[in-house]
Amino acid sequence: MHSRAQAKWVRMSPLKVRRIMNLVRGKTAGEAYTTLKFLPHAAAREVEKVLWSAMHNLINHEKTPVSEKEVQDFRVSKIYADQGPTLKRIQPRARGRAFPIKKRTVHITIELDDLQ
Repeated sequence: MHSRAQAKWVRMSPLKVRRIMNLVRGKTAGEAYTTLKFLPHAAAREVEKVLWSAMHNLINHEKTPVSEKEVQDFRVSKIYADQGPTLKRIQPRARGRAFPIKKRTVHITIELDDLQ
């Protein structure tokens, strides 16, 4: 059995999110959640929300629900951050020039599997 959760258009750079994802890739859901809870980075909060959602998708599954104890043993099988659309802004500079500002977004995806 597996579960998938996704957060789209998160206003954060994909590089910053991938740095956090590499820390929890391959861990159990319980270990990953605890790790994310105590990391000081802002990206950890966003990844933590998606992981919580994937865990509770299993708990509230319609056909075969899983208990909260059992969901802790599921593994983070896939976790990736795809780049979303970039918002483009212009900042005025000296002598009539313009400087582009790229406000990046990211799509975060997490899949949990019961691999033992």
